[in-house]
Amino acid sequence: MTNSKIKLKKKELVAKDTMAFHWEMPEGFEFKAGQLTHIKLINPSEIDEEGTKRALSFVYGPSENELVTTTRLRDTAFKRELKNLPEGSEVEFDGANGSFTLHKTESTPAVFIIGGIGITPIRSMIAEATNQKTGHDLTLLYSNKTPEDAPFLSDLEDLEKRNPNFNFVPVMTRAEAGEWDGERGHIDAELLKRHVSDVNKPIYYLSGPGDMVEAMQKMLVEAGVNEDNIRSEEFAGY
Repeated sequence: MTNSKIKLKKKELVAKDTMAFHWEMPEGFEFKAGQLTHIKLINPSEIDEEGTKRALSFVYGPSENELVTTTRLRDTAFKRELKNLPEGSEVEFDGANGSFTLHKTESTPAVFIIGGIGITPIRSMIAEATNQKTGHDLTLLYSNKTPEDAPFLSDLEDLEKRNPNFNFVPVMTRAEAGEWDGERGHIDAELLKRHVSDVNKPIYYLSGPGDMVEAMQKMLVEAGVNEDNIRSEEFAGY
């Protein structure tokens, strides 16, 4: 697809320093849950060495009929411009890209090991599987510092209520015992095995900061998982 323009409908904070952007859906536009697009600013007032374009995943699944991207609000020219973009403004985008999508074989479970803003393509996959009532067994291990840092935490809790095949395991690395009664600390093999009975059966999806993705790949391989069953997407600079 050649570059076209989309218009900003609204924006909202969805976690600490994290903003979701709702765009007008182009007529006839199609995408798969888990895919991404490249957003390019038009005539920004400032530019730095990181440029005017970013790859951003679609947060909602196709059946939700919403075109939404989300980003951490780092102190870069692109993020400042995007944060301050008035509703009704246009940006360029290049359609749907990428193959980080849920596998088709419903008898094979999916385990998502996710850090922070890496949740964006995963929320899309889980929402679509829920809305389409697929038979996939889905387990999400979702790591954040605190609940306030976790984008779409309540959305995912709602999806778990709607989908009997979805097990949601939020993990907080810096929450105190009195502040959080769920899993705390870092995701490791012990935590994985508490929530996944047979670690060799699923397809694994890793998404988040590069160092976390690398650490989780190493952990899975050391736990005996076949590398062919590990898929990953890194969110650099977040």
